[in-house]
Amino acid sequence: MSKEKRKDYLSWDEYFMSIAKLTAGRSKDPNTQVGACIVSQDNRVLSTGYNGAPNNFKDDDFPWGREGKPLETKYLFVCHAEANAIDNFRGYKKEFEGARIYVDLFPCNECAKKIIQSGIKEVIYLSDKYADTDSTIASKLMFDTCGVTYRQMDKEHQKVFQLSLEPDKTIEYIKK
Repeated sequence: MSKEKRKDYLSWDEYFMSIAKLTAGRSKDPNTQVGACIVSQDNRVLSTGYNGAPNNFKDDDFPWGREGKPLETKYLFVCHAEANAIDNFRGYKKEFEGARIYVDLFPCNECAKKIIQSGIKEVIYLSDKYADTDSTIASKLMFDTCGVTYRQMDKEHQKVFQLSLEPDKTIEYIKK
């Protein structure tokens, strides 16, 4: 019997970001799939969410386009992953105090407001591809003013792996 533990286990950041990425797989958006995972101070998953149509809005009738008149695009209708994760939570909102949210994409200004109002104190994200937009600049200003920290997940913790749903299989790491 070995007395040494496994060395290639997931860190907390890798684990929770993986949950966010897996949750993004539920999004029906053909262009951008975003997932979010909210975690308590003691590393318990509180809620998850992904970007998609509001409840009871038929996905088949939903405009998924990015271009055209506003009512013909997704932008006026889609619920963002962060907002869905906050809204999906069925416990006591007090549990969000001091929590962290893991998300693929840096939050927009509307989601930043919800994050701040919920009591979440840290945002961990993978991509900040809209860093120069007014929405992201406003998000960072609000986070800085309200004491919400944010950080991009370290490249060293951005692993590529394959997850199998077969019994007795585990995570297989793929070299970058």
